[in-house]
Amino acid sequence: LRQAIRGVTPDIAVKARRVGGSTHQVPIEIGSTQGKALAIRWLLGASRKRPGRNMAFKLSSELVDAAKGSGDAIRKKEETHRMAEANRAFAHFR
Repeated sequence: LRQAIRGVTPDIAVKARRVGGSTHQVPIEIGSTQGKALAIRWLLGASRKRPGRNMAFKLSSELVDAAKGSGDAIRKKEETHRMAEANRAFAHFR
């Protein structure tokens, strides 16, 4: 469980910030508590989308996948990091 959560926990997130009439996705660093909360939320969301018999089975499958480094929750983390990297130019708007 710890390994799965540690693997999904993001270091950085993007936040929408309005500057001069246009909205920018500004990358921000997030703390460990907020990161863990996001990781758990992503794990639950990914397991809800999984096909399967019941929630216990789906959640356990997602946790095993996350511990291995695959699955939808890991993909979500990588996508968030890519977004932050792409919008790195707007980091000074923090």
